[in-house]
Amino acid sequence: MSSRPRSGAMSREQALQRGAVLMVLGALIFFVYAVVFFFRALSASGFELGVETLNGVTPQQLNGLNPAIMGYIMHLHVAIAAFIAATAVAVAGLAWYGVRNGLWWALITAVISPVLGLVVALPLHYMGHFNYDWVSHLGPIYVGTIIFVVGVVVALIGLSQAAPTPAQARP
Repeated sequence: MSSRPRSGAMSREQALQRGAVLMVLGALIFFVYAVVFFFRALSASGFELGVETLNGVTPQQLNGLNPAIMGYIMHLHVAIAAFIAATAVAVAGLAWYGVRNGLWWALITAVISPVLGLVVALPLHYMGHFNYDWVSHLGPIYVGTIIFVVGVVVALIGLSQAAPTPAQARP
């Protein structure tokens, strides 16, 4: 199998580079979401992005009932923001330094990490336990995920092409 692409097709290196860039962009969107989530939790202006009340109960009402409840919710939101940010940084690093260099293990690890988080977290949003504005609550996550998945597909195209051997001349 030749590493030289058909006319008009991306080379292995181009596909890996473009795929990695898209994966990093998707991870960057997750990171920005985490930063906004973090500061929103500290500001106590709502429960989280797109969630102003829990079935009509405001954060101020819960705080009046028992201040420990809002303190605990803030603690959880800060921790969630930290884990989203940490995952985004790890995935971006794997994409940029591993996928871009054609390492299968980096692609597999970069995909497993956010997929695990999404598979656990997303179904809970569709169980009807509370109301939220899905555009601001989940919209950025969906946009980041779509960009990330496109990057994975582009990188897979590159990884499926044979790597050049030292004896092969590059065009």
